[in-house]
Amino acid sequence: MGISLSVAAESWPIAGSFTISRGSRTEARVVVATLHLNGATGRGECVPYPRYGESVEGVVALIEAQAAWLASQPSARQARLGLLDRLKPGAARNALDCALWDLEAKQANIPVWQLAGLSAPADAVTAYTLSLGTPDSMREAAQKAAHRPLLKVKLGGAGDPERIAAVREGAPDSSLIVDANEAWTDDLLEPCLAACRAAGVELIEQPLPAGKDDALTGLDAGILLCADESVHDRSTLDALATRYQAINIKLDKTGGLTEAIAMADAADARGLKLMIGCMVGTSLAMAPALLLAGKAQYVDLDGPLLLAKDRDPGLSFSGSRISPALAALWG
Repeated sequence: MGISLSVAAESWPIAGSFTISRGSRTEARVVVATLHLNGATGRGECVPYPRYGESVEGVVALIEAQAAWLASQPSARQARLGLLDRLKPGAARNALDCALWDLEAKQANIPVWQLAGLSAPADAVTAYTLSLGTPDSMREAAQKAAHRPLLKVKLGGAGDPERIAAVREGAPDSSLIVDANEAWTDDLLEPCLAACRAAGVELIEQPLPAGKDDALTGLDAGILLCADESVHDRSTLDALATRYQAINIKLDKTGGLTEAIAMADAADARGLKLMIGCMVGTSLAMAPALLLAGKAQYVDLDGPLLLAKDRDPGLSFSGSRISPALAALWG
């Protein structure tokens, strides 16, 4: 008997709402894959993302379609390696890949970080995200979060210089990174960059739309430019070198921890700095990504902090500091 599979779609309320340039939402819709083999259980969570043509229903169906193949697999490791050829990078592969890592660890009674040849996980400081809003509302949000060491500011295009200035006014001592989510245009680029420089912003994620970012080629912005929507797996790295100095690795884009580890090493070999990021999900989605925090200059795994309620057990947060996951959660 091989690996058995069950799949569940879940909704987790967000505390208030979460707004970026593409819209607002009040819940995180996630998909959880649960695998069983010889009395051991492994779980993995993914967050389907419409920007990449994904839906909860489509991802559930894609995962369920792997049930017969998984039942033919004699081990979690063999299935995990075979999965890279069966599914393209994306949310469905992420849930299964992480569940297979968890299953292998539970069977071997060895933590995932050791199985993967990674350094022992340690506490990490995560960015805390401020949703897109008016300058006044973002100043108020920044004031409430001003005790946090690193804030990530969601931007939306026109009016962003005023938003950036307002956030800096509200949180004068926090380090700032910003995420435009593809919302800037070539005309907005320089005034927005100038505002970021004036506010002491350290990093800008995806200022221009993926595939329409030629204006970044050879640009000396004076701030790290970080690819997000433009980068998915290792095959997309080489095209970025002249436009970006950093990349945001998200497991829902890479299709799991297996590819994310390889991608982190490949990025480092190219001199690219790393951010380890996330979609808005529960601690089950953050735990695998947290294993890569030691390789990253920036960690953005605040998904559970944005929820009204997290899993139990979940990750332990002390302010913006995250502790490694307990085995009861994952890994």
